[in-house]
Amino acid sequence: MTGIEEWVDDRFGPFSAAVGNVIFYSLPLGDDLTLPLIVVWLIAGGLVFSVYFGLPQLRYIPLAIKIIRGKYTRGDEPGEVTHFQALTSAVSGTVGLGNIAGVAVAVSQGGPGATFWMILAGLISMCTKFVECTLGVKYREIHEDGSVTGGPFRYLRVAFAKFGDSVPAQLLSKFLVGFFAVAILLFGMAGGNMFQANQTFAQVRNVTGGEDGLFGSSLATLLFGLALAALVGAVIIGGIKSIGAVTGRLVPAMAIFYVIACLTVIALNVGQVPAAIGAIFAGAFSPEGVAGGVLGALIVGFRRAAFSNEAGVGSAPTAHAAVKTDHPVTEGFVAMLEPFVDTVLICTMTALTIIIANPASYVAARESVAAGGAPPSNEAGVIITSDAFAVVAPWFPYLLVVAVALFAFSTLVTWSYYSLKAWTTLFGRSKISETVFKLFYLFFTVVGTLITLGSVLDFADSMLFACALVNIFGLYLLMPVVKDEVRKFVGGIKSGDITEVKNPQSLIHPGQKN
Repeated sequence: MTGIEEWVDDRFGPFSAAVGNVIFYSLPLGDDLTLPLIVVWLIAGGLVFSVYFGLPQLRYIPLAIKIIRGKYTRGDEPGEVTHFQALTSAVSGTVGLGNIAGVAVAVSQGGPGATFWMILAGLISMCTKFVECTLGVKYREIHEDGSVTGGPFRYLRVAFAKFGDSVPAQLLSKFLVGFFAVAILLFGMAGGNMFQANQTFAQVRNVTGGEDGLFGSSLATLLFGLALAALVGAVIIGGIKSIGAVTGRLVPAMAIFYVIACLTVIALNVGQVPAAIGAIFAGAFSPEGVAGGVLGALIVGFRRAAFSNEAGVGSAPTAHAAVKTDHPVTEGFVAMLEPFVDTVLICTMTALTIIIANPASYVAARESVAAGGAPPSNEAGVIITSDAFAVVAPWFPYLLVVAVALFAFSTLVTWSYYSLKAWTTLFGRSKISETVFKLFYLFFTVVGTLITLGSVLDFADSMLFACALVNIFGLYLLMPVVKDEVRKFVGGIKSGDITEVKNPQSLIHPGQKN
């Protein structure tokens, strides 16, 4: 397969690099420090929304928790999944290798202080998720069979209709929505599918003896890919209801499992916790640091958060749009918890584990960066996190393999749904169209275990964040709509027109009519 990889990289690499240079264009700040403008665009959006809506990520968390518990949901409301299922489906699409490898890269490059800025960026991005997911429900379409199509594929059309009725304005609107759908589809097939399958197989092969072990042969690789595709297919064939049922159980379990593993490492090194927390705050505001001092730590932390929770990219509103509700803003409140779980909780646990355990690979990576070397790769990031777990016991990294596999599988499943909605936006919605897509998706799952297409994955990453350029622009145009939804729902609670149900529905299964 190496020949195929080289052939694709040789021909596609220059184009992929050119696109990446545009999307991830960075301003030079001196001392080899750069500021990616796409990160500025994402964080600025979160700040604008936070100010415009009066910090809903602080004011409405108790209300969000009530909504998740079904306090304001009746069984006869339109939609396909519960608030809890929509949340876990969206979280499963963002929680992945970045929470394990990406955080290790961030604290190696930006030092412990990057953790502080990562948390802050996660809190800011909660408001972006609030806005986009409210709109995802507001402008969704419920089909005759009860299925739902929503998210940016719907609300961006409404936003760009503000350009006017002229032919150029309509063409621009169609182009932007079409570009968004193509970009989401490309990332879904490559980054959300092939990359996750590849990394799952790589971790399993590493702990089973590498190339000389159980999964070292081409046949074993193919069989693994087919088995993984079969598991994914068994879930996605049932649509968002099936996906929601699986992620509703899998995501909480894997998050709790991973956090407990991190807490175990921290608990067994509890004497180092105060020093680690001190290092995080000191590094966040230190004029000198591993890479660029306070500014370097800030940039690295913000970048890790932006790339981890995907707030503003427009992916999550597609899953949230399927929720059972008559009040769009309820899902906006729920969606705020997604960056909190992904970035503030899971990413922070990873960072603390690495900082406290302080494995030799982490120390070496920091020293290399301080000497002017490049930050570690994602593969090296996994090793750093694995070494941090190994501080507790040599067998502990096997738990990390389980975590990586669970995270990757949940991402595979969720991105199939995002990609499907992009596919039907481009090629029409029918049973044949959806079946063709699912077969393509599962085919690329198998391919992902067989080959690593570096330049293709780089291009896919560029496409994902190109979506943010289109999506956040649309969110700005529709901010007043969201504010009106907040006013109606919160005002309805205050006036007594909207009341809590007496017997809330379960988290997993839709409740009965109250």
